[in-house]
This record gives sequence, C-alpha cells and structure tokens, in this order.
Amino acid sequence: MLQIPLWKRIAILAVCAMGIFFSFPNGFYSDVEAHNDAITEIEQFGTSPGREIALARWPGWLPSTLVNLGLDLRGGAQLLAEVHLEDVYATRLDGYWIGVRDALVGIRDQVGFVERLDSAPEGTLQVRIQNIEAMPTALEAVRDLAQPVASLTGIGATDIDVAGQGNTITVQLSAEEKLATDNRTLQQSLEIIRRRIDAVGTREPTIQRQGEDRILIQVPGFGSASELKDLIGTTARLTFHPVISTSVPANHTPGSGEEVVQDLDNESQYYLIDSLAVLSGEDLTDAQPSFDQNGQPSVSFRFNSSGARIFGQFTSENVGALFATVLDDRVVTAPQIREPITGGSGQITGNFTVESSTQLAILLRAGALPAELTFLQESTISPTLGQESINAGARACLVAFLAVLLFMGLSYGLFGVFANIALILNVGLLFGVLSMLGATLTLPGIAGIVLTIGMAVDANVLVFERIREELKTAKGPSRAIELGYERALSAIIDANITTGITALILFTLGSGPVKGFAVTLGIGILTSVFTAIFVTRLFIVMWFERKRPKTIEV
Repeated sequence: MLQIPLWKRIAILAVCAMGIFFSFPNGFYSDVEAHNDAITEIEQFGTSPGREIALARWPGWLPSTLVNLGLDLRGGAQLLAEVHLEDVYATRLDGYWIGVRDALVGIRDQVGFVERLDSAPEGTLQVRIQNIEAMPTALEAVRDLAQPVASLTGIGATDIDVAGQGNTITVQLSAEEKLATDNRTLQQSLEIIRRRIDAVGTREPTIQRQGEDRILIQVPGFGSASELKDLIGTTARLTFHPVISTSVPANHTPGSGEEVVQDLDNESQYYLIDSLAVLSGEDLTDAQPSFDQNGQPSVSFRFNSSGARIFGQFTSENVGALFATVLDDRVVTAPQIREPITGGSGQITGNFTVESSTQLAILLRAGALPAELTFLQESTISPTLGQESINAGARACLVAFLAVLLFMGLSYGLFGVFANIALILNVGLLFGVLSMLGATLTLPGIAGIVLTIGMAVDANVLVFERIREELKTAKGPSRAIELGYERALSAIIDANITTGITALILFTLGSGPVKGFAVTLGIGILTSVFTAIFVTRLFIVMWFERKRPKTIEV
C-alpha cells in the first residue's frame, strides 16, 4: 500500500524546516555578519555603543551561522610567502653555546681555556679548547647535551651531531633535527600569521602550507596585499612575569603595579601578575618540545646571555614561586620555579603529550616570526570584482533553476510541480548544511551548486519514468506509484554512489577550490537523494490520499 507512517512524515518535514531555518540568515548576509562580529568583539574587548548597534541588526533567537564567502567572491588579499628555514639553524646553535660552554668549563682542568670561533661555517657552532689531548673527554661532555628528536620521523636520533678535529669541536643540527625544525618553523609561522591576521576571530582566513617552505595566505574582505604584508610583519608581545595570585575574578581591581590576565586555554581562569615584566620575548632564543628525565614530553627553552643572567638571578631568589609566560595579554603557562635555573635554559614539565608540548613550544616562540619571509606573489581582488563573481554565479544558478523547473513542469505535469517544490527545498537544505558546517563558498563551489541543481531531478526522472511503465501493467495508480519508487531505488543509489565517489576523490586529492567544489557536490548529492526519495514521495502520497484519483497522468 502507498503509505508513509506519521512519525516518518513528521521527521521529513522537520528536516526540511530545519534546513530552511539554518539557511535563512544567508538572505541577510551583511546584517548577520555585523551581528556575529559584534558578539566576538564584545567578548574580546567589551561593549560599546557601535557594537551594541551592530549586535541589534539581527535577532539573537535566530540562527546566525553563515556560508562564508571565499576570496574570489568577497574580494580581499592573497600572498604566497617563502620561509627562510636556514635562518633558524643559526639561532638554534646560538642557543646551544651557553650549554656547551658550561659543560666544557666544568672540566676546565682537563681542556684548558674555551673559546668560540666567530669564523665557523654557516650552520655550525665551533669551539676551540686549549689541550688537544682532552678532546675525547670534551666531545663526550658536549655529546651529553644531546636530546632525543621530538618528532615521529626522528625516533632514535638526537638533535645535534658533535665532531672534533685538532683542538676544535664542531656542533651542528642532525639531519633528523633539521627536518623536525623545518616542520616546527613552518607550523610556528602559520600560527603567528594566523594570530596576527585573525586576532578577533572573524576574518575566516585561509592560511596553509604549500610544499616544503611556502605558505599561502588568503584573507577575504581585506583591503590590499600591502596592508596584509604590514600586518603579518607586526611582532607579537611575549613577556615573563611573577605571579601574585592564580585565582582572581575577572572584575578584580588590580593594585599599583599589578595586572589581571586571562588564561589562554581556560577562559574562566584569571591570574594576578606583576605588571613589570622580568623578561621579554626578545630574550628568548628558542623553545622546543623535548622529554624530561622520566621520558615524559616537556618543553625546553633557552634565553640569550643577558636573559640567562636575569633569569638565573630571578629563579635563585624566587624558588617555589610561579612564573607566568604571557603572550598578547594571555597567560600561556605559569609553572612553578622548583630550583634556581642559572644556565640560561630550563624545562617546563606537566601533563603533556607530544602534540601538546609541540603546541606550547610554538606558542612560546610566537613572539616573532622564526624566520624571514619573502613574498613571492601578492594580489588583491577588489570587492567589486568579487561582487561581479557573485552576480555571475547567481545568474548561472537562476538560469539552471528556471530551466529545470520548466523542463519538469512540461514533462511531468503535476508530478513535475511536486519535484520542483522538492528542488527548492533541496537548495534550502544545501545552504542550511553549508551554514551549519561553516563552509566557505567559492566560485567552484557555486559550480557545484549549479551541477547539483541539474542533478537534483535525476532521481525524480527515474522514478516518474518507472511509474509510467508500471501504469501499463500495475493494478491501479497506487500500486504503480509504489512499484515505481521501489524499482527505481537501485538505479538512484548506483548513480549517486558513483558521483559521491568522484566527489570523495576530488576532496582527498584536490586542494583549495577543488576541495570546495567537492564539498558542495557531496552535500548536494545527499540533499538531492533525500528530497527525491522522501520529500517528493511525501507530496505525492499526501495528494493521492486527498484526491483518490482512479487514473493518473505522469
């Protein structure tokens, strides 16, 4: 019998209503976007009359998720930057000098005087000792400074290679450590660039690694590429402060020389710190993921010579106190000083994983870009050009939409009208899902929508043609409709599975615009099958129950 249970009817209509509900804000894009920006800015910086006005542009009880517009639709700036990875090697080796010096000074009675050679080849640290006979002992002392490489590709390797020739010790990063350093440098650069560009969290930038040493930066809605370059060049503010209290309310009024700072990860946690910084990010030469004496993940850091002296004096006088690392007015970490740290380096231990220790090291180093950037390409897409792209895409969608509606209406009559209504719901569902996912729509994504509109009626065509065939043999229109849906289902599933596999391959192997097209196409397949199999059938069943026709024309 041609029946659909009540619970299934309610579920189908609820899904359609939800899709339309979440797609609705996209029809008022500028108002909703201003509302969302105001919410974020109020959370970050507090309320103001302008932000309250922007907040009131959209009702708070309605959904406010939008389909983000890509660079080609909204206009903006794009940069392709090359990271000078080799710059980091010299900085890393400079950080090792204090440890190497202290290790050799500890056996001065054997090695004699210790001197760093300024004429060392690039990418190496060379140290000369007085007594060549003590070279084996000196090499062993320096090699004891080596740490395991904190990466999956460097398992079993150490971070430095140490060699001796004559009375000269040469220290350089191992090949495994260079690879891990390259990956961390790029990851750190990505993090710093993202923090600089999207400090408020409303720009929706695309910042991704390309190849071994390049970063692609796309920021929709940004004025120009030159402004973007200036913003990326801004240095983050990294400081180190004594902690007065670890638990204060957000509205606590600090005293003279005090400051209330929020925790970076736990937004409900606030610290009261001394506003006078003991050290700044300029004194930090390195921070790397490492392992403690128990083999647990930790974070090792090094200061320059002046920073090491200040840090040693402070930790000697404040054993047991907390020492906060503050990045852009947020506390990254506040470990306890367990013992004086006089060597210019230290270790932060805690309940870390390899991933979390790597992330913390990145944040500790995020005070400045780790290496110089060379901008290989830069381009600016004007908002006018982006609007032209939107208009062209809208015209393409409208033409495709009207063509499909006309074809279905002329070919299948009333059943075609049902399919057309389902097609309208299909587009609403598609935009609703894209909005809930926070997806970014680009020109290739619009092409995916146009293709989805063209494909959306395929399943209905299969069903209607099958119903036509069944009307010649079936006993009555009710049985013909039921058999039409049953016997067309396998063909519908097969056709959409093959298209879905294509979308999956494009998403897996493609990048950028290709992925955008694949995402739109994949979601369109799901919504099209849903509307064809369930929504159109529901309309036909409800019409049939009301009219009870003896014959039907498809």
